[in-house]
Amino acid sequence: MSELGRLVTELQVKGVRAEPLEGNRGRRGGAGPSDHRALNVDGTTVMVPVYNDVSGSSAYSLAARGDGLTLTGPQQDALPVVTTTDEPAFYGLRTAEGIPYRSIALLHSRDVLATTLLQTCIRFRDRSQSCQFCAIEQTLEDGATVIRKTPEQVAEVAEAAVCLDGVKQLVMTTGTPNSDDRGARLMAETAAAVKRRVDLPIQGQCEPPDDPIWYERMKAAGIDSLGMHLEVVEPEVRRRILPGKSELSLERYYAAFADAVAVFGRGEVSTYLLAGLGDSREALLDCSRRLIELGVYPFVVPFVPISGTPLEHHPAPDTAFMVDVYKGVAELLHQGDLRSEAMSAGCAKCGACSALSLFEQAA
Repeated sequence: MSELGRLVTELQVKGVRAEPLEGNRGRRGGAGPSDHRALNVDGTTVMVPVYNDVSGSSAYSLAARGDGLTLTGPQQDALPVVTTTDEPAFYGLRTAEGIPYRSIALLHSRDVLATTLLQTCIRFRDRSQSCQFCAIEQTLEDGATVIRKTPEQVAEVAEAAVCLDGVKQLVMTTGTPNSDDRGARLMAETAAAVKRRVDLPIQGQCEPPDDPIWYERMKAAGIDSLGMHLEVVEPEVRRRILPGKSELSLERYYAAFADAVAVFGRGEVSTYLLAGLGDSREALLDCSRRLIELGVYPFVVPFVPISGTPLEHHPAPDTAFMVDVYKGVAELLHQGDLRSEAMSAGCAKCGACSALSLFEQAA
């Protein structure tokens, strides 16, 4: 088993206490990897929590020392070299309306552009219905983003990010709108606008639309990979963590995955599984096994408690638990011949929010 994989797992579940350092400082709140920043650990770029409560009490710390950075923590002699990723050049630009490019899309990891097309959700304002880990509107409230990015704005920023910063893929997610397409229409419109300006692999992420015709429409518009996220899988955990979203049953998701794979292809559909919220190792492996049989990549990620959410004080998962799950899922991926690097675009292809790809390589 990769020692780097174990260290990355440890850093991602325990976070790192970090002084304000140069480079891309990440962000607090919002959708996607929140309260994180990108760090290069022994040549591998990973997203590590640095702004939440867990990281504030971490045994690991990162500080500037002379011309470099020093990572301190347990087993000090074994810690690798750590560097930060650069602040992207496109962050310095604005649209004709004066909107900063970074309010439309952000750089994740080292070469992934990510945007939340609709920065609100039909469930978010009612915490009895919202996903309990979600912080989607936090960046809207503090003025760091805009509520709805137009297709033209995203396309403009994507072209600049490719030209100025060498971005290799675009990940588009969205809060769920009050429509039966679940955001698929907005995904398709935006993908078409991006592909008119730049040849960039795109993953779209939304809940399963009511009508499966939307998979074909998204694919035709230029979306290369699709993400539909389960997050948690055991019934009691789903009701507790996803009180509104859990109304879409697991069987409804499995049917949607089969429809999506028929359009996008085996290995081009993925789902997030958030480990550490109550699902057992066995439940996560059983779900992953079924997903892989369908041709869906189970992107297992450690739960990160985000400040300002109902779960901000929920403990992060144990490192040993995560390593055990990673090893099991990596073996299932090997048996099913699914590889994250073979995907066209998406969170699993990037891999920076999880150590799964490191275990996948060792399986």
